[in-house]
Amino acid sequence: MLDVCGAGSPEELFSHLPEAARLHRPLDLPPGISEYEIVEYFTRRAEENGIGYTSFLGAGVYRHYRPVLVDTVVSRGEFLTSYTPYQAEISQGTLTAIFEFQTMICQLTGMDVANASMYDGSTAVPEAAMMAVRATGKGRVLVAKTVHPEYREVLRTYARNQGMPVEEFGYVDGAGTLDLEDLERKMDDFTGAVILQSPNFFGIVDQVKAAAEIAHKRGALLVVIFTEAVSLGILEPPADADIVAGELQSFAITPSYGGPYAGIIATKEKLIRQMPGRLVGQTTDSRGNRAFCLTLATREQHIRREKATSNICTNQALIALMATVFMSVYGKLGLRELAEQNLAKSHYLAGKLTPRFSGKFFNEFVAKVGSPDAVNKALLKKKIIGGLPLGRFYPELADCILICATEMSRKGDMDTVGQVVQPAAATEAAEVLA
Repeated sequence: MLDVCGAGSPEELFSHLPEAARLHRPLDLPPGISEYEIVEYFTRRAEENGIGYTSFLGAGVYRHYRPVLVDTVVSRGEFLTSYTPYQAEISQGTLTAIFEFQTMICQLTGMDVANASMYDGSTAVPEAAMMAVRATGKGRVLVAKTVHPEYREVLRTYARNQGMPVEEFGYVDGAGTLDLEDLERKMDDFTGAVILQSPNFFGIVDQVKAAAEIAHKRGALLVVIFTEAVSLGILEPPADADIVAGELQSFAITPSYGGPYAGIIATKEKLIRQMPGRLVGQTTDSRGNRAFCLTLATREQHIRREKATSNICTNQALIALMATVFMSVYGKLGLRELAEQNLAKSHYLAGKLTPRFSGKFFNEFVAKVGSPDAVNKALLKKKIIGGLPLGRFYPELADCILICATEMSRKGDMDTVGQVVQPAAATEAAEVLA
């Protein structure tokens, strides 16, 4: 290398660097070790991070079983190494997978069209809001406080430089559902989008039909979002919505410290031109055979900037493929059975705790526990990761946790949670009375 560079020594090679920026000693790194020693090292570190622990965390990221077939398919070279389906003639496999993905998402959501996927659920929400604003010509957005707090934060970040005012409306304290009276009070003729989540952040199935009537009465579009995709296996599709946005992490996508995930946007056919991202359609080739191509691509890379519906969104092809394989493996009946297992286990767990709200819930719910930190520390000693303390997002729920049970939850662990939580809550109540 030195000969090719025309330098006589490493010192001469780096002579252009200031003396103060040069390190005149070896790097402070341990000596090299063998591959099996490296594997052993990281195995030990993984054990320290909670391998073998049971988790009851939900709040937008859920612990579900991943069929082994998912990794078998997505690890194939033609999927794992492909980047984008720009050239239809050489990417028919990718385009076929995206077309199947779109079809299944339409079946799940009750919408007419779905795009090829979004980066994740949180970024799909502001994209849906901007889509509604473009379609209605009305710039104001109303979002429920029961929408995932971090999704609302992403929405506000997008809206800040869009000239798109965002206002929140509340929830009914006893039920945990939308406060429809508050929504009606805050609706006006400048509102272009009403955004709600169902099941909402508290896990409760919300009032989509009633909210749709209120929104449509004032000329706004209803955006319904979801974070727990498995719920669509048993709940009625949100067909009263104009736009559906959501997160598919539950469909065989590992938590992976927060991503990458895959989001979706689905909508009615009349709004297709306002939909961000790309849409794969079916056609025929020159020989009359079934073929696929990009039917709609509304990014700046494809069309004039002033007509683009999004300047960043592409699609999560590989991650969306995981969800597609998951849906293919389970099928309609399998997904319903999976949803029923989640429903049954969460309600068994709820019977061991004290639910804070009376609304009907799917696989997670808010439980009153007294001191969330004390409860979670006690559970950790038993190798159980407890629920999410809600005081961080909802000060009025500082004595509550959001807790989730899926098909992966074992009866013995749920019994243990009940044994730990109830005495802790009773002790705190006695201290308050004293």
